[in-house]
Amino acid sequence: MAVTPDDIADAAERTIARRTPLESNDRLARRYGVEVFLKREDLQLGRSYKVRGAFHAMNSLDAEELEHGVVAASAGNHAQGVAISCARLGVRGRIVVPTNTPRQKRERIVALGGEHVELSLIGRTYDESADAARALADSSGAAYIAPFDDLRTIAGQGTVGFEITDQTEPLDLLVVPVGGGGLIAGVATWVRHTWPGTRLVGVEPAGAAAMRAALDAGGPLTLDDLDTFVDGASVATAGTLTYPIVRDLVDDVVTVEVGAVCHEMLELYQTDGIIAEPAGALASAALARLGELPARVGCILSGGNNDVSRYGDVVERALVHQGLRHYFLVSFPQEPGALRGFLDDVLSDGEDIVVFEYVKKSNRETGPALIGIDLERAEGLSALLERMRSSNLVIDPIPYDSPLFTFLR
Repeated sequence: MAVTPDDIADAAERTIARRTPLESNDRLARRYGVEVFLKREDLQLGRSYKVRGAFHAMNSLDAEELEHGVVAASAGNHAQGVAISCARLGVRGRIVVPTNTPRQKRERIVALGGEHVELSLIGRTYDESADAARALADSSGAAYIAPFDDLRTIAGQGTVGFEITDQTEPLDLLVVPVGGGGLIAGVATWVRHTWPGTRLVGVEPAGAAAMRAALDAGGPLTLDDLDTFVDGASVATAGTLTYPIVRDLVDDVVTVEVGAVCHEMLELYQTDGIIAEPAGALASAALARLGELPARVGCILSGGNNDVSRYGDVVERALVHQGLRHYFLVSFPQEPGALRGFLDDVLSDGEDIVVFEYVKKSNRETGPALIGIDLERAEGLSALLERMRSSNLVIDPIPYDSPLFTFLR
């Protein structure tokens, strides 16, 4: 079973999706010395490409199937696509999302679907939500609208590639974010047919690299540990339909650290004025690790549904990734002037304390404190560590991903 270019062309003719811009990006062009284009799916209905696949899958159902309604599971964006489609088609929908889905996405689902949609929070991950949604579909007779592992959904997502090839001359490289694989499977099907010389690279978050694991293992498998920060691309198991398409048509699938994604989110926002969710920043974040880039590069910016309350965490992860924020456990002697000595003897110009928390106050001789320090330049860390070693204090660095740091915070 496979999706054909004709399936994607048909989906493009019947879509309700907006034709989103393909824009050149000056910041990325200056950084890499090549032309870089962003496909702005953050400007799509529901602020994500997901409406393309959701609508095409639902619009492919017959009248009797639609009468029984639909059920869907999603980390947020597919749910919004289903909600929009339910409202457009006048179909009842039950949507299941993980309990950690950002509030902004949950509120948008309800607003977009209106009276046609019922929202349920079940499971900690997409995969747990999907199991619950399939059970609901089986018990109610409703059609299950898969977010990626359905040929109709894949064809709908492929219309992103259909538009790209109509908006510019052939690209040398196209970088596509990957979750379960629906977007890249559809885009690869069309682009490989239309631009056979274009290199196709998929990108996953390092803590949720299900497609990379499937390619390495020779088939889909379930990840034991899943980092859900990049919620729009955090899937524990790659699709059984999307996997062989990616295997056969995509040149490579790489991973990007979450900190790099957060840094790119801030760059997109502060320099380009683009609000991208973590998954939306995956493709452009990956450019830094792809080596020398060819002359014409495209990146799919897949979505812009980011909860503003998450920006504190985004900034934190970006600073740690850049080597500009570091944490230490400092044991201060309980005597006057101990803290002043630390400030005078250990810290230097351009080094600021951003976190200071005593973590134990019952010891009468010492007072351990968690201290976070921001540096002006990452290269200044070695000098800071040397001053710490020369002090009379007991100072232990705490890696950001240390269980100790998690416990202390």
